[in-house]
Amino acid sequence: MRDDAVATHGEGEAGLAVRTHDIMTPRRRRSRRRSWIPRVAQVTFDGLLLVLAFWLAYQLRYHWEIGGDVPDLFVQPFSAFVGRTALFVSVTLLILGLRGLYRLPRWTSFIDEVSMIASGVTTGMALVILYSFLSRFSPSRLIFIYAWILAIALLTTQRLVGRWIRAWLWAHERGVDRVIVIGSGPAARRIMQYLYNHPRLGYRVLGYVDVELPAAPLVLGTERGVVQPPYLGTLDQAVSLFQSVQVDEVIVALPPNHHDRILEIVEQCRELDVAFSLVPDLFELALDRVQISEVAGLPLIGIKESRLQGWNWWIKRAMDIVISASVLIVAAPLMLLIAIAIKLDSPGPVLFRQVRIGKGGKPFVLYKFRSMVDGADKQQEALRRATGRSPLLFKLRDDPRVTRVGRILRRTSLDELPQFWNVLKGEMSVVGPRPPVPEEVAEYQDWHLQRLLVTPGLTGLWQVNGRSDLTFDEMVRLDLYYVENWSPWLDLKVMLRTVPVVLTGRGAY
Repeated sequence: MRDDAVATHGEGEAGLAVRTHDIMTPRRRRSRRRSWIPRVAQVTFDGLLLVLAFWLAYQLRYHWEIGGDVPDLFVQPFSAFVGRTALFVSVTLLILGLRGLYRLPRWTSFIDEVSMIASGVTTGMALVILYSFLSRFSPSRLIFIYAWILAIALLTTQRLVGRWIRAWLWAHERGVDRVIVIGSGPAARRIMQYLYNHPRLGYRVLGYVDVELPAAPLVLGTERGVVQPPYLGTLDQAVSLFQSVQVDEVIVALPPNHHDRILEIVEQCRELDVAFSLVPDLFELALDRVQISEVAGLPLIGIKESRLQGWNWWIKRAMDIVISASVLIVAAPLMLLIAIAIKLDSPGPVLFRQVRIGKGGKPFVLYKFRSMVDGADKQQEALRRATGRSPLLFKLRDDPRVTRVGRILRRTSLDELPQFWNVLKGEMSVVGPRPPVPEEVAEYQDWHLQRLLVTPGLTGLWQVNGRSDLTFDEMVRLDLYYVENWSPWLDLKVMLRTVPVVLTGRGAY
Protein backbone atom coordinates (compact mmCIF):
# COMPACT_ATOMS: atom_id res chain seq x y z
CA MET A 1 0.00 0.00 0.00
CA ARG A 2 2.91 2.32 0.56
CA ASP A 3 4.13 2.05 -3.04
CA ASP A 4 1.33 4.23 -4.43
CA ALA A 5 0.44 1.42 -6.78
CA VAL A 6 -2.90 2.48 -8.19
CA ALA A 7 -5.41 -0.29 -8.87
CA THR A 8 -7.65 1.09 -11.58
CA HIS A 9 -10.53 0.17 -13.77
CA GLY A 10 -11.68 2.34 -16.64
CA GLU A 11 -9.95 4.76 -18.96
CA GLY A 12 -10.12 7.70 -16.54
CA GLU A 13 -8.29 5.90 -13.77
CA ALA A 14 -5.65 4.67 -16.25
CA GLY A 15 -4.93 8.26 -17.23
CA LEU A 16 -4.85 9.21 -13.58
CA ALA A 17 -2.27 6.49 -12.88
CA VAL A 18 0.03 8.02 -15.50
CA ARG A 19 -0.41 11.50 -14.07
CA THR A 20 0.32 10.49 -10.50
CA HIS A 21 3.50 8.68 -11.49
CA ASP A 22 4.81 11.25 -13.94
CA ILE A 23 3.94 14.45 -12.07
CA MET A 24 5.38 14.55 -8.59
CA THR A 25 6.24 17.48 -6.37
CA PRO A 26 9.87 17.76 -5.24
CA ARG A 27 8.72 16.92 -1.74
CA ARG A 28 7.25 13.66 -2.96
CA ARG A 29 10.45 12.81 -4.82
CA ARG A 30 12.44 13.34 -1.64
CA SER A 31 10.14 11.01 0.27
CA ARG A 32 10.55 8.44 -2.50
CA ARG A 33 14.32 8.71 -2.17
CA ARG A 34 14.05 8.23 1.58
CA SER A 35 12.01 5.07 1.01
CA TRP A 36 15.08 3.52 -0.68
CA ILE A 37 17.19 3.82 2.47
CA PRO A 38 15.78 0.77 4.30
CA ARG A 39 15.92 -1.25 1.09
CA VAL A 40 19.58 -0.44 0.52
CA ALA A 41 20.26 -1.28 4.17
CA GLN A 42 18.47 -4.61 3.77
CA VAL A 43 20.42 -5.49 0.62
CA THR A 44 23.69 -4.62 2.35
CA PHE A 45 22.83 -6.68 5.40
CA ASP A 46 21.81 -9.64 3.23
CA GLY A 47 25.15 -9.41 1.43
CA LEU A 48 27.00 -9.55 4.74
CA LEU A 49 24.96 -12.58 5.80
CA LEU A 50 25.80 -14.37 2.55
CA VAL A 51 29.51 -13.71 3.11
CA LEU A 52 29.12 -14.99 6.67
CA ALA A 53 27.43 -18.15 5.35
CA PHE A 54 30.38 -18.92 3.07
CA TRP A 55 32.90 -18.19 5.84
CA LEU A 56 31.04 -20.42 8.31
CA ALA A 57 30.87 -23.15 5.68
CA TYR A 58 34.68 -22.91 5.31
CA GLN A 59 35.11 -23.19 9.08
CA LEU A 60 32.75 -26.18 9.32
CA ARG A 61 34.61 -28.11 6.64
CA TYR A 62 38.28 -27.22 7.08
CA HIS A 63 38.64 -26.23 10.75
CA TRP A 64 35.98 -28.36 12.47
CA GLU A 65 36.19 -31.05 9.76
CA ILE A 66 32.45 -31.77 9.80
CA GLY A 67 31.85 -34.30 7.04
CA GLY A 68 35.11 -36.21 7.43
CA ASP A 69 38.80 -35.60 8.05
CA VAL A 70 40.61 -33.27 5.68
CA PRO A 71 44.33 -34.01 5.14
CA ASP A 72 46.55 -30.93 5.56
CA LEU A 73 47.63 -31.30 1.96
CA PHE A 74 44.10 -30.53 0.77
CA VAL A 75 43.33 -27.64 3.14
CA GLN A 76 43.03 -24.39 1.21
CA PRO A 77 43.05 -20.87 2.65
CA PHE A 78 39.81 -18.91 2.66
CA SER A 79 41.37 -16.48 0.22
CA ALA A 80 40.95 -19.18 -2.43
CA PHE A 81 37.17 -18.84 -1.98
CA VAL A 82 36.97 -15.04 -2.07
CA GLY A 83 36.17 -14.94 -5.78
CA ARG A 84 33.46 -17.59 -5.47
CA THR A 85 32.07 -15.85 -2.41
CA ALA A 86 31.86 -12.54 -4.27
CA LEU A 87 30.19 -14.25 -7.22
CA PHE A 88 27.70 -16.00 -4.93
CA VAL A 89 26.80 -12.80 -3.10
CA SER A 90 26.41 -10.65 -6.20
CA VAL A 91 24.45 -13.24 -8.21
CA THR A 92 22.16 -14.14 -5.30
CA LEU A 93 21.38 -10.51 -4.45
CA LEU A 94 20.68 -9.81 -8.11
CA ILE A 95 18.30 -12.76 -8.36
CA LEU A 96 16.52 -11.85 -5.12
CA GLY A 97 16.18 -8.27 -6.29
CA LEU A 98 14.80 -9.26 -9.69
CA ARG A 99 12.27 -11.53 -8.01
CA GLY A 100 11.00 -8.63 -5.92
CA LEU A 101 12.22 -9.69 -2.48
CA TYR A 102 13.10 -6.11 -1.54
CA ARG A 103 9.78 -4.67 -2.69
CA LEU A 104 7.40 -7.10 -1.02
CA PRO A 105 4.22 -5.60 0.42
CA ARG A 106 3.68 -5.86 4.15
CA TRP A 107 1.01 -8.50 3.84
CA THR A 108 3.36 -11.03 2.21
CA SER A 109 3.34 -14.20 4.30
CA PHE A 110 6.48 -15.51 5.94
CA ILE A 111 6.18 -18.75 3.96
CA ASP A 112 6.13 -16.84 0.67
CA GLU A 113 9.17 -14.79 1.71
CA VAL A 114 11.12 -17.89 2.76
CA SER A 115 10.20 -19.62 -0.48
CA MET A 116 11.54 -16.68 -2.46
CA ILE A 117 14.78 -16.69 -0.42
CA ALA A 118 15.30 -20.45 -0.83
CA SER A 119 14.69 -20.28 -4.56
CA GLY A 120 17.05 -17.32 -5.06
CA VAL A 121 19.85 -18.77 -2.93
CA THR A 122 19.55 -22.15 -4.66
CA THR A 123 19.79 -20.57 -8.10
CA GLY A 124 22.76 -18.44 -7.04
CA MET A 125 24.63 -21.40 -5.57
CA ALA A 126 23.90 -23.55 -8.64
CA LEU A 127 25.53 -20.91 -10.85
CA VAL A 128 28.57 -20.73 -8.56
CA ILE A 129 28.95 -24.52 -8.63
CA LEU A 130 28.65 -24.53 -12.43
CA TYR A 131 31.29 -21.79 -12.74
CA SER A 132 33.62 -23.67 -10.35
CA PHE A 133 33.23 -26.85 -12.40
CA LEU A 134 33.96 -25.09 -15.70
CA SER A 135 37.01 -23.34 -14.20
CA ARG A 136 38.29 -26.65 -12.75
CA PHE A 137 38.11 -25.34 -9.19
CA SER A 138 37.83 -28.45 -7.01
CA PRO A 139 37.69 -27.84 -3.25
CA SER A 140 35.60 -29.94 -0.88
CA ARG A 141 32.10 -30.00 -2.34
CA LEU A 142 30.59 -29.93 1.14
CA ILE A 143 31.56 -26.26 1.41
CA PHE A 144 29.05 -25.36 -1.27
CA ILE A 145 26.35 -27.46 0.43
CA TYR A 146 27.08 -25.94 3.84
CA ALA A 147 27.12 -22.42 2.40
CA TRP A 148 23.80 -23.04 0.64
CA ILE A 149 22.11 -24.30 3.81
CA LEU A 150 23.60 -21.58 6.02
CA ALA A 151 22.67 -18.82 3.59
CA ILE A 152 19.01 -19.86 3.59
CA ALA A 153 19.04 -20.29 7.38
CA LEU A 154 20.65 -16.90 8.07
CA LEU A 155 18.42 -14.94 5.68
CA THR A 156 15.32 -16.71 6.99
CA THR A 157 16.27 -16.12 10.62
CA GLN A 158 16.91 -12.46 9.90
CA ARG A 159 13.42 -12.13 8.36
CA LEU A 160 11.83 -13.93 11.28
CA VAL A 161 13.56 -11.74 13.86
CA GLY A 162 12.66 -8.66 11.82
CA ARG A 163 9.00 -9.68 11.80
CA TRP A 164 9.03 -10.18 15.57
CA ILE A 165 10.58 -6.77 16.12
CA ARG A 166 8.12 -5.06 13.77
CA ALA A 167 5.18 -6.87 15.37
CA TRP A 168 6.29 -5.72 18.83
CA LEU A 169 6.75 -2.14 17.68
CA TRP A 170 3.39 -2.08 15.89
CA ALA A 171 1.67 -3.65 18.91
CA HIS A 172 2.95 -0.69 20.94
CA GLU A 173 1.76 1.81 18.31
CA ARG A 174 5.30 2.57 17.16
CA GLY A 175 5.93 3.04 13.48
CA VAL A 176 2.36 2.20 12.45
CA ASP A 177 0.82 3.80 9.38
CA ARG A 178 -2.34 5.74 10.14
CA VAL A 179 -4.96 4.99 7.49
CA ILE A 180 -8.19 6.67 6.47
CA VAL A 181 -10.59 4.79 4.19
CA ILE A 182 -12.74 6.75 1.75
CA GLY A 183 -16.09 5.04 1.29
CA SER A 184 -18.34 2.61 3.14
CA GLY A 185 -19.36 0.16 0.40
CA PRO A 186 -18.43 -3.52 0.17
CA ALA A 187 -14.87 -2.79 -0.98
CA ALA A 188 -14.27 -0.26 1.80
CA ARG A 189 -15.72 -2.58 4.42
CA ARG A 190 -13.55 -5.47 3.27
CA ILE A 191 -10.42 -3.31 3.38
CA MET A 192 -11.22 -2.20 6.92
CA GLN A 193 -12.03 -5.75 7.97
CA TYR A 194 -8.68 -6.92 6.69
CA LEU A 195 -6.74 -4.17 8.46
CA TYR A 196 -8.56 -4.74 11.75
CA ASN A 197 -7.87 -8.48 11.49
CA HIS A 198 -4.16 -8.08 10.72
CA PRO A 199 -2.61 -5.63 13.21
CA ARG A 200 0.77 -7.23 12.48
CA LEU A 201 0.75 -5.36 9.16
CA GLY A 202 1.35 -2.11 11.02
CA TYR A 203 -1.77 -0.22 9.90
CA ARG A 204 -4.07 1.65 12.24
CA VAL A 205 -7.51 2.54 10.90
CA LEU A 206 -8.34 6.07 12.03
CA GLY A 207 -11.83 5.83 10.53
CA TYR A 208 -13.67 6.34 7.29
CA VAL A 209 -14.95 9.22 5.20
CA ASP A 210 -18.14 8.85 3.19
CA VAL A 211 -20.07 10.71 0.53
CA GLU A 212 -22.69 11.79 3.03
CA LEU A 213 -23.63 11.38 6.67
CA PRO A 214 -24.42 7.69 7.31
CA ALA A 215 -27.91 6.82 8.48
CA ALA A 216 -26.53 4.28 10.97
CA PRO A 217 -23.09 3.43 12.39
CA LEU A 218 -20.93 1.19 10.21
CA VAL A 219 -20.56 -2.22 11.88
CA LEU A 220 -17.99 -4.82 10.76
CA GLY A 221 -17.59 -8.46 11.69
CA THR A 222 -14.00 -9.51 12.36
CA GLU A 223 -12.16 -12.40 13.95
CA ARG A 224 -11.87 -10.30 17.11
CA GLY A 225 -15.54 -9.48 17.26
CA VAL A 226 -17.77 -6.72 15.96
CA VAL A 227 -16.11 -3.31 15.51
CA GLN A 228 -17.40 0.14 14.56
CA PRO A 229 -14.87 2.24 12.61
CA PRO A 230 -15.21 5.92 13.52
CA TYR A 231 -17.00 8.14 11.02
CA LEU A 232 -14.72 11.12 10.29
CA GLY A 233 -16.82 13.25 7.94
CA THR A 234 -17.96 13.72 4.38
CA LEU A 235 -15.89 14.05 1.21
CA ASP A 236 -16.29 17.83 1.39
CA GLN A 237 -14.45 17.76 4.72
CA ALA A 238 -11.66 15.48 3.49
CA VAL A 239 -9.09 18.21 2.74
CA SER A 240 -9.38 19.82 6.16
CA LEU A 241 -9.32 16.36 7.72
CA PHE A 242 -6.07 15.41 5.97
CA GLN A 243 -4.52 18.69 7.14
CA SER A 244 -5.67 18.43 10.77
CA VAL A 245 -5.07 14.71 11.36
CA GLN A 246 -1.72 12.98 10.97
CA VAL A 247 -2.51 10.47 8.24
CA ASP A 248 0.04 8.35 6.38
CA GLU A 249 -2.18 6.77 3.78
CA VAL A 250 -5.60 7.18 2.24
CA ILE A 251 -7.37 4.20 0.68
CA VAL A 252 -10.03 5.30 -1.81
CA ALA A 253 -12.79 2.71 -2.15
CA LEU A 254 -15.64 4.59 -3.78
CA PRO A 255 -17.98 3.14 -6.43
CA PRO A 256 -17.42 4.13 -10.10
CA ASN A 257 -20.29 6.63 -10.15
CA HIS A 258 -18.15 8.89 -7.96
CA HIS A 259 -15.35 9.03 -10.53
CA ASP A 260 -14.99 12.83 -10.35
CA ARG A 261 -14.72 12.79 -6.57
CA ILE A 262 -12.09 10.04 -6.77
CA LEU A 263 -9.97 12.29 -9.00
CA GLU A 264 -10.33 15.14 -6.51
CA ILE A 265 -9.34 13.00 -3.51
CA VAL A 266 -6.29 11.57 -5.31
CA GLU A 267 -5.17 15.04 -6.40
CA GLN A 268 -5.52 16.33 -2.85
CA CYS A 269 -3.50 13.41 -1.50
CA ARG A 270 -0.76 14.11 -4.03
CA GLU A 271 -0.62 17.81 -3.15
CA LEU A 272 -0.56 17.10 0.59
CA ASP A 273 2.13 14.40 0.20
CA VAL A 274 -0.16 11.65 1.53
CA ALA A 275 0.21 8.17 0.09
CA PHE A 276 -2.93 6.81 -1.53
CA SER A 277 -4.30 3.64 -3.08
CA LEU A 278 -7.35 3.14 -5.28
CA VAL A 279 -9.48 0.05 -4.84
CA PRO A 280 -11.62 -0.93 -7.84
CA ASP A 281 -15.18 -1.55 -6.74
CA LEU A 282 -15.25 -5.16 -7.94
CA PHE A 283 -16.00 -6.89 -4.66
CA GLU A 284 -19.74 -6.47 -5.16
CA LEU A 285 -19.56 -9.13 -7.89
CA ALA A 286 -19.56 -11.95 -5.33
CA LEU A 287 -18.48 -12.87 -1.86
CA ASP A 288 -15.36 -14.57 -3.18
CA ARG A 289 -12.24 -12.68 -4.11
CA VAL A 290 -11.64 -11.57 -7.66
CA GLN A 291 -8.69 -12.91 -9.63
CA ILE A 292 -6.70 -10.88 -12.12
CA SER A 293 -4.85 -12.33 -15.08
CA GLU A 294 -3.29 -10.81 -18.16
CA VAL A 295 -3.56 -11.44 -21.89
CA ALA A 296 -1.57 -9.37 -24.42
CA GLY A 297 -0.86 -6.78 -21.74
CA LEU A 298 -4.57 -6.32 -20.93
CA PRO A 299 -5.88 -7.14 -17.43
CA LEU A 300 -8.66 -9.70 -17.25
CA ILE A 301 -10.79 -9.75 -14.13
CA GLY A 302 -12.73 -12.84 -13.11
CA ILE A 303 -14.18 -14.45 -10.04
CA LYS A 304 -12.44 -17.19 -8.10
CA GLU A 305 -14.35 -20.28 -7.14
CA SER A 306 -15.70 -20.60 -3.63
CA ARG A 307 -12.93 -21.20 -1.11
CA LEU A 308 -14.78 -24.26 0.15
CA GLN A 309 -14.53 -26.29 -3.02
CA GLY A 310 -12.16 -28.93 -4.29
CA TRP A 311 -9.28 -29.75 -1.98
CA ASN A 312 -10.36 -27.15 0.55
CA TRP A 313 -13.71 -28.89 0.99
CA TRP A 314 -12.02 -32.26 1.45
CA ILE A 315 -9.59 -30.81 4.01
CA LYS A 316 -12.43 -29.34 6.04
CA ARG A 317 -14.49 -32.53 5.75
CA ALA A 318 -11.53 -34.67 6.86
CA MET A 319 -11.04 -32.41 9.89
CA ASP A 320 -14.73 -32.74 10.74
CA ILE A 321 -14.72 -36.54 10.51
CA VAL A 322 -11.60 -36.96 12.64
CA ILE A 323 -12.72 -34.50 15.32
CA SER A 324 -16.35 -35.66 15.53
CA ALA A 325 -15.47 -39.37 15.63
CA SER A 326 -12.85 -38.75 18.33
CA VAL A 327 -15.23 -36.70 20.49
CA LEU A 328 -18.06 -39.23 20.18
CA ILE A 329 -15.76 -42.07 21.25
CA VAL A 330 -14.05 -40.23 24.12
CA ALA A 331 -17.23 -38.58 25.42
CA ALA A 332 -19.42 -41.71 25.24
CA PRO A 333 -19.29 -42.44 29.04
CA LEU A 334 -20.05 -38.79 29.83
CA MET A 335 -22.95 -38.75 27.38
CA LEU A 336 -24.39 -41.83 29.08
CA LEU A 337 -24.27 -40.10 32.48
CA ILE A 338 -25.90 -36.99 31.01
CA ALA A 339 -28.70 -39.12 29.54
CA ILE A 340 -29.35 -40.71 32.95
CA ALA A 341 -29.37 -37.29 34.67
CA ILE A 342 -31.89 -35.90 32.14
CA LYS A 343 -34.21 -38.89 32.68
CA LEU A 344 -34.05 -38.54 36.45
CA ASP A 345 -34.58 -34.76 36.39
CA SER A 346 -37.72 -34.41 34.25
CA PRO A 347 -40.06 -36.52 32.12
CA GLY A 348 -39.50 -36.61 28.41
CA PRO A 349 -36.97 -37.87 25.86
CA VAL A 350 -33.22 -37.61 26.37
CA LEU A 351 -32.57 -36.06 22.99
CA PHE A 352 -34.20 -32.98 21.56
CA ARG A 353 -34.72 -33.12 17.81
CA GLN A 354 -35.30 -29.95 15.82
CA VAL A 355 -35.39 -29.13 12.13
CA ARG A 356 -32.65 -26.69 11.16
CA ILE A 357 -31.63 -25.19 7.83
CA GLY A 358 -28.26 -26.26 6.48
CA LYS A 359 -26.07 -25.42 3.53
CA GLY A 360 -27.98 -24.16 0.51
CA GLY A 361 -31.24 -23.98 2.49
CA LYS A 362 -31.48 -27.77 2.88
CA PRO A 363 -33.29 -28.80 6.10
CA PHE A 364 -31.90 -31.44 8.46
CA VAL A 365 -32.67 -32.76 11.95
CA LEU A 366 -30.35 -31.40 14.65
CA TYR A 367 -29.74 -33.42 17.82
CA LYS A 368 -29.16 -31.97 21.29
CA PHE A 369 -29.53 -33.18 24.83
CA ARG A 370 -32.89 -31.97 26.07
CA SER A 371 -32.33 -28.99 28.35
CA MET A 372 -35.95 -27.78 28.57
CA VAL A 373 -39.21 -29.29 29.69
CA ASP A 374 -40.88 -31.62 27.22
CA GLY A 375 -42.94 -29.62 24.70
CA ALA A 376 -41.00 -26.37 25.27
CA ASP A 377 -41.12 -25.51 21.57
CA LYS A 378 -44.90 -25.18 21.77
CA GLN A 379 -44.51 -22.46 24.42
CA GLN A 380 -42.07 -20.35 22.41
CA GLU A 381 -44.63 -18.27 20.51
CA ALA A 382 -46.39 -17.25 23.72
CA LEU A 383 -43.07 -16.33 25.33
CA ARG A 384 -42.02 -14.33 22.30
CA ARG A 385 -45.21 -12.31 22.36
CA ALA A 386 -44.95 -11.76 26.12
CA THR A 387 -41.36 -10.51 25.88
CA GLY A 388 -41.73 -8.69 22.54
CA ARG A 389 -38.65 -10.45 21.18
CA SER A 390 -37.97 -11.01 17.49
CA PRO A 391 -38.18 -14.57 16.14
CA LEU A 392 -34.63 -14.07 14.86
CA LEU A 393 -32.23 -15.66 17.35
CA PHE A 394 -34.89 -15.96 20.04
CA LYS A 395 -33.24 -16.61 23.39
CA LEU A 396 -34.05 -15.57 26.95
CA ARG A 397 -31.45 -15.19 29.69
CA ASP A 398 -33.84 -16.62 32.32
CA ASP A 399 -35.97 -18.92 30.22
CA PRO A 400 -38.61 -20.56 32.50
CA ARG A 401 -38.65 -23.68 30.29
CA VAL A 402 -35.07 -24.70 31.17
CA THR A 403 -34.73 -27.62 33.60
CA ARG A 404 -32.25 -27.87 36.47
CA VAL A 405 -29.98 -30.28 34.62
CA GLY A 406 -30.57 -28.32 31.42
CA ARG A 407 -29.25 -25.13 32.98
CA ILE A 408 -25.97 -26.88 33.77
CA LEU A 409 -25.80 -28.43 30.31
CA ARG A 410 -26.38 -25.08 28.61
CA ARG A 411 -23.86 -23.32 30.81
CA THR A 412 -21.17 -25.87 29.91
CA SER A 413 -22.38 -26.44 26.30
CA LEU A 414 -22.60 -30.17 27.05
CA ASP A 415 -26.10 -30.19 25.57
CA GLU A 416 -24.45 -29.82 22.15
CA LEU A 417 -22.41 -33.04 22.31
CA PRO A 418 -24.94 -35.03 20.18
CA GLN A 419 -24.40 -32.53 17.38
CA PHE A 420 -21.09 -34.22 16.68
CA TRP A 421 -23.26 -36.96 15.15
CA ASN A 422 -24.63 -34.30 12.77
CA VAL A 423 -21.02 -33.37 11.99
CA LEU A 424 -20.08 -36.99 11.32
CA LYS A 425 -23.06 -37.31 8.95
CA GLY A 426 -21.97 -34.20 7.06
CA GLU A 427 -25.03 -32.13 7.95
CA MET A 428 -22.93 -29.82 10.11
CA SER A 429 -19.29 -28.85 10.49
CA VAL A 430 -17.26 -28.28 13.64
CA VAL A 431 -16.82 -24.63 12.64
CA GLY A 432 -19.35 -22.62 10.67
CA PRO A 433 -22.36 -20.33 10.96
CA ARG A 434 -25.01 -21.12 13.57
CA PRO A 435 -27.70 -23.41 12.07
CA PRO A 436 -30.99 -21.45 11.96
CA VAL A 437 -34.54 -22.77 12.36
CA PRO A 438 -36.96 -22.38 9.42
CA GLU A 439 -38.87 -19.62 11.20
CA GLU A 440 -35.69 -17.52 11.37
CA VAL A 441 -34.88 -18.05 7.69
CA ALA A 442 -38.40 -16.91 6.77
CA GLU A 443 -37.59 -13.55 8.40
CA TYR A 444 -34.20 -13.16 6.69
CA GLN A 445 -33.37 -10.16 4.57
CA ASP A 446 -31.56 -10.86 1.30
CA TRP A 447 -28.11 -10.22 2.73
CA HIS A 448 -28.78 -12.62 5.62
CA LEU A 449 -29.19 -15.52 3.18
CA GLN A 450 -25.49 -15.40 2.30
CA ARG A 451 -24.68 -17.19 5.58
CA LEU A 452 -26.31 -20.31 4.10
CA LEU A 453 -23.52 -20.63 1.55
CA VAL A 454 -21.51 -22.94 3.82
CA THR A 455 -22.29 -25.83 6.15
CA PRO A 456 -23.46 -24.66 9.60
CA GLY A 457 -21.21 -25.35 12.55
CA LEU A 458 -21.09 -26.29 16.20
CA THR A 459 -18.97 -23.27 16.91
CA GLY A 460 -17.91 -20.22 14.96
CA LEU A 461 -16.92 -16.62 15.17
CA TRP A 462 -20.40 -15.88 16.52
CA GLN A 463 -19.70 -18.11 19.54
CA VAL A 464 -16.19 -16.98 20.42
CA ASN A 465 -17.20 -13.31 20.15
CA GLY A 466 -20.28 -13.13 22.31
CA ARG A 467 -22.60 -16.09 21.68
CA SER A 468 -26.09 -15.17 22.92
CA ASP A 469 -25.00 -11.63 23.83
CA LEU A 470 -24.75 -10.70 20.13
CA THR A 471 -27.56 -9.16 18.15
CA PHE A 472 -28.71 -11.12 15.12
CA ASP A 473 -27.17 -8.67 12.62
CA GLU A 474 -23.85 -8.79 14.49
CA MET A 475 -23.90 -12.58 14.36
CA VAL A 476 -24.64 -12.56 10.63
CA ARG A 477 -21.75 -10.16 9.96
CA LEU A 478 -19.39 -12.54 11.74
CA ASP A 479 -20.78 -15.46 9.74
CA LEU A 480 -20.30 -13.60 6.46
CA TYR A 481 -16.71 -12.81 7.38
CA TYR A 482 -16.16 -16.52 7.97
CA VAL A 483 -17.76 -17.43 4.65
CA GLU A 484 -15.50 -15.02 2.76
CA ASN A 485 -12.27 -15.75 4.60
CA TRP A 486 -12.36 -19.48 5.36
CA SER A 487 -9.08 -21.32 5.78
CA PRO A 488 -7.95 -24.34 7.85
CA TRP A 489 -6.03 -21.92 10.08
CA LEU A 490 -9.16 -19.85 10.73
CA ASP A 491 -11.00 -23.03 11.72
CA LEU A 492 -8.15 -23.99 14.04
CA LYS A 493 -8.10 -20.55 15.66
CA VAL A 494 -11.86 -20.65 16.24
CA MET A 495 -11.61 -24.12 17.82
CA LEU A 496 -8.84 -22.99 20.17
CA ARG A 497 -10.75 -19.85 21.14
CA THR A 498 -13.89 -21.92 21.78
CA VAL A 499 -12.27 -23.81 24.66
CA PRO A 500 -11.99 -20.86 27.11
CA VAL A 501 -15.41 -19.58 26.02
CA VAL A 502 -17.02 -22.93 26.90
CA LEU A 503 -15.09 -23.26 30.15
CA THR A 504 -16.14 -19.81 31.35
CA GLY A 505 -19.69 -20.10 30.04
CA ARG A 506 -19.52 -16.60 28.58
CA GLY A 507 -22.72 -15.69 26.74
CA ALA A 508 -24.27 -19.13 27.28
CA TYR A 509 -27.88 -19.32 28.47
